[in-house]
Order: sequence, then C-alpha cells, then structure tokens
Amino acid sequence: MEYNVISVRPFIGARDFEQSRNFYRDLGFTEITLTPMMSLFQNKNAGFYLQDAYVKDWIDNTMVFLEVENLDQVYRDLLGLNLETKYPQVRLVPIRVENWGRECFLHDPSGILWHFGEFK
Repeated sequence: MEYNVISVRPFIGARDFEQSRNFYRDLGFTEITLTPMMSLFQNKNAGFYLQDAYVKDWIDNTMVFLEVENLDQVYRDLLGLNLETKYPQVRLVPIRVENWGRECFLHDPSGILWHFGEFK
C-alpha cells in the first residue's frame, strides 16, 4: 500500500514539561501550543508533539533520528548553544562514523535520545 505522506510527527514525553519546552525552543524549534499539556514543535519539515507526560520506561526507550544536510555545522551549532550548562541532564556526544554515514547524539532533559545524522 502506498500513501502520499505529508509528514511524520512522533509523540514524546517530558519529565519536566516547562524545561523541555524551553530546551526545544533553544534548539530552534517553533512551538505551537495545542493544549496546556501538549505542544507541536516544528523546524521546517520536521515536527513532533511534546506531551506533559512522563512514563519512565517509555522515555528511557524513546529515540528520534533527525537527518540533516551538514552534520559538522549542526554539531558546531549544538556546541555553541551550551545546552549542557543550561540543562544539567543534557549530554551531547561527538560525531561518530558508521558504515551508513555519520551521527552525533543529544540526550534531552528527560533522557530522550536524539540522533542527528547524515547519510552517505
């Protein structure tokens, strides 16, 4: 079955909703508040729903892959945001090379693992 897909928007949770909202705005996403407990965050063609909901097993197993055009520039930009200083739970892992391409990792304040990657 084929679909004319417009977008994919995963739902992710937050341990501290306000802190996570600030974090994602700092990352360059635009927030659209949908309800007091859920917002849509968008950056060009990419988007996701952030919920004021925390289920440890769910959060601990959530990963999001964000494909980018210039991983070196994205990594420099992420370093420049000083997210690890502003959000003590955040961790940025340097770029690594894989057989399929390259990626770096960013753990958000709740522990969600973001992959920023560039395919060969």
